[in-house]
Amino acid sequence: MEIDKGTVRAPELGPEWLNSPPLSTQALRGSVVLVDFWDYTCVNCLRTLPYLSAWHERYAPLGLVTIGVHTPEFAFAQSRELVEAAVERIGIRYPVVMDNHYAIWQSFANRCWPAKYLIDASGYLRFVHFGEGEYQETERAIQELLREIHPGAELLEPLEPLRATDHPGAACYRPTPELYLGFRRGQPGNEGGFQKQGEGEPFEYALPRDLSADAAYFGGAWISSEDHARSAGDAAHPSTLLVYYAAKEVNLVMASLEGEQEIELLQDGAPLAREDAGEDVQFDAAGRATVAVSDPRMYRLTRNRAFGQRLLQLVSRKPGFLAYAFTFVTCAANEGGAE
Repeated sequence: MEIDKGTVRAPELGPEWLNSPPLSTQALRGSVVLVDFWDYTCVNCLRTLPYLSAWHERYAPLGLVTIGVHTPEFAFAQSRELVEAAVERIGIRYPVVMDNHYAIWQSFANRCWPAKYLIDASGYLRFVHFGEGEYQETERAIQELLREIHPGAELLEPLEPLRATDHPGAACYRPTPELYLGFRRGQPGNEGGFQKQGEGEPFEYALPRDLSADAAYFGGAWISSEDHARSAGDAAHPSTLLVYYAAKEVNLVMASLEGEQEIELLQDGAPLAREDAGEDVQFDAAGRATVAVSDPRMYRLTRNRAFGQRLLQLVSRKPGFLAYAFTFVTCAANEGGAE
């Protein structure tokens, strides 16, 4: 979305920077500034970061300053240490500012992750894009603002899509929506929804005989919290988490309360197939699919060969497994394309 030149002044940025001296929109006059609101647990944000990094490398010499505003979706993501580790793991080389209290988010009147704002050399907002996609349109907007300060600059053609699923013709279906597993924003498919015995007390959930699509279900002992559910089962009586979803890929934000915990994965009643496994899945000699959960982050569970309706089951055999939110990726490459 383009914004008329000279109509909306860009708000200021915050004081807590991870990998840069403090920056301000006032001090950055004369440069083109790309502000990206993101969260390190957000799959849509993570999918846009390769483009942001590529634009940073391409255009920083011409005066583009890329800034990542890390606004946390979950309380644990307020940790400077965790965000710094994510920045290093992902390989972000442009400045990142912490926005734990949503001050920058609110000053931009932002409403989603990810969101990109372009500020021209005079300090005015000129372009906004919410969500994934339209990467070439965004890059052309960057080039247009750079030409205002470098009229004779010879700029490269916008990047070709970095993934097969970003190409025109990719098949994108309606996926299961994001499913939150805390009682502030979520609601499980179990009869009666979330159940609380008392502060920090587990409830024994029974799975229904029939499962509805686009819903998550608890089985066994779980403790409900505002933004997550915590397993309270053991080896004899495991805690299970089921999701009956429509998507190609499934991700889950999760953590372990103490040390590393092994979570077993089954799909459609059988061990998750190697060909459908996400990046964080491991297999033992017997073909059992597991994920080693430790630090709080988004874990990639499935990368199915095709879009479809499936039942994914997670099994926790000791207490302290934390589950926050499922996210789903829908697009499949156009026929003959490689992902």
